[in-house]
Amino acid sequence: MEKFKVKFYPDNKAIEVKNDTTILSAAISCGVYINSVCGGDGVCGKCKVIVRNGTVITQPNGAISLEEKRQHIYLACLTTIHSDAEIEVLPESRLDFEKLSTQEFYTKSEEIEPAAPSLKEGVFAHSPLATKEYLELPPPSLEDNISDLERLYRQLGRLHKDYTATQMGLANIKQLGELLRDSDWKVTATLGKRNETTEIVLLESGNTSAKNFGMCFDIGTTTISGQLVDLKNKKVLGTKAVYNKQASFGSDVITRIIYANEEDGLEKLHNAVTDTMNEMIKELITEHKIDLNNVTCVLCTGNTTMVHLLLSVDPTFIRREPYVPTANFVPTIRAAEAGININPRGLLSCVPGVSSYVGGDTTSGILSCGLYKEEELGILIDIGTNGEIALGNKDFLVACAASAGPAFEGSGVTCGVRASRGAIQKVKISSGDFKVTYNTIGDAKPRGICGSGYIDLIAGMLSVGLIDKSGKLKAESSKRVRDSSENGREFVVAFKDETETGSDIVITEADIENLKRAKAAIYSATAILVKHMNLDFSAINKIFIAGGFGTSVDIDSAVKIGLLPNLERSKFVFIGNSALAGTRQMLLSYEATRKADEIARKITYFELSVDPGYMDEYMAALFFPHTDIKRWAM
Repeated sequence: MEKFKVKFYPDNKAIEVKNDTTILSAAISCGVYINSVCGGDGVCGKCKVIVRNGTVITQPNGAISLEEKRQHIYLACLTTIHSDAEIEVLPESRLDFEKLSTQEFYTKSEEIEPAAPSLKEGVFAHSPLATKEYLELPPPSLEDNISDLERLYRQLGRLHKDYTATQMGLANIKQLGELLRDSDWKVTATLGKRNETTEIVLLESGNTSAKNFGMCFDIGTTTISGQLVDLKNKKVLGTKAVYNKQASFGSDVITRIIYANEEDGLEKLHNAVTDTMNEMIKELITEHKIDLNNVTCVLCTGNTTMVHLLLSVDPTFIRREPYVPTANFVPTIRAAEAGININPRGLLSCVPGVSSYVGGDTTSGILSCGLYKEEELGILIDIGTNGEIALGNKDFLVACAASAGPAFEGSGVTCGVRASRGAIQKVKISSGDFKVTYNTIGDAKPRGICGSGYIDLIAGMLSVGLIDKSGKLKAESSKRVRDSSENGREFVVAFKDETETGSDIVITEADIENLKRAKAAIYSATAILVKHMNLDFSAINKIFIAGGFGTSVDIDSAVKIGLLPNLERSKFVFIGNSALAGTRQMLLSYEATRKADEIARKITYFELSVDPGYMDEYMAALFFPHTDIKRWAM
């Protein structure tokens, strides 16, 4: 079949593709990531590109205006390549994978530990997923002539009274005799916890016990965050967060599950996440001058679909009734089996999940905030693309999931960005003249609006009468309110002369509708879960709020728009990225890992769709704050 060379700008990347390949597919294959919320179905209209040169064929669609057609603008997902071509990806269509702000992982007063009480040092005994033990073995003699392997096991037993049965791979056994003698019987053994068994993962000559590092990852639908941890000294050395490149295949888990069934779809989704993780590992070890061979383990959390895609396990049955995943409790494996680049014999473990739509991120969040041991009732709300809510205390735990979409994470809205430099995170609007004041992350020029900014913005628009309870713009006299041909009216938050992008930063009525649906999904799921347990919000002692904007949300704004119930403000605790915090605890403590297993087995999954009142509750929440305004009276 004939092949053509395609070059993408501004990345300056080129690739050869077969005739009739879509521009979107060609871009993904050469590492150019284009925004495609709908996963290439031609519905979202986000993947706009300019064809500078070349012959292409496109399908009819309503997302491209007549003026855009004159400028040779096409949708990448509906346009196929039929000659050599040069293609420019428009700024608004690019997926920005720059490093995100790490403020969500830390509080203002603490450098490492988040603001959850159960994350204090010493909660769990220090016993990392992989440990290094320096051993000085007595040389064999005629009187002490047990085998080299038995000698190794015996010495380990002398160091650890509770040392149980172990295993060691054939590769290590083959080089054991020579290694022990060449090192004068002084070696370091890397011990890994593998499914209730201790394995001698690696043997090294001399004392290398001080050089032992691990990685923990939270693989979110929208964002991947990770930390490099000194396992011996219990110290976080570095944190990174980037957008999940799987967003090129769709913004939500259902779209990605569908894409996984296409030819090479599962492999592409798997590679998108592992390539990103490997890049993060490489950057962190380079920054901290660490040998990759000294990274001995990786611990990951994420929703059930993300874990399946990480492991290249078919996620098809997650979305088919009766919605059963292949695995919730995944055995510890070699990281190399999943394509993770650490020590070749290093281990990969995943936090156990609960069901198809409540995953390990909920388990690790419950662990980190301590909900599982509270005397009084509490709720954990993880606000993300796949919003997850858990209710309970030390006696019981029940959880559900709500498809909130990525709006609060900066995707699927006109000027949305994640919590990165230049993101508008706080907003105030003056009554009368509707003057907007805001601050941005890093005090940089604004380049978009993140989740906390949108919550402030909508709350402010409600307060000054810019929008009604349905989210429609009312004011016509302000220069900030104008008509938008595609998305109804829009409100200008920052004019182009004050932005980094040189374009106006706006919120449209379509954006408000997306955000309204996201908040309705979160609130209605929480309300139905409480009602399902024959409880009222007044019975809840504490509500833990987690997510990408966990430490910067204004509680009054969140209550005003109906995202959260109107309770005493002291009941709300913002805990940032609780999933990553809990995963780090498990990386550092096998006791925490066992506790996470207990939590996952203890949680009862509640399927919202089977509750006859859920849709009524959701529809009632499609107003600001709600149709039942009495709920918001104190």
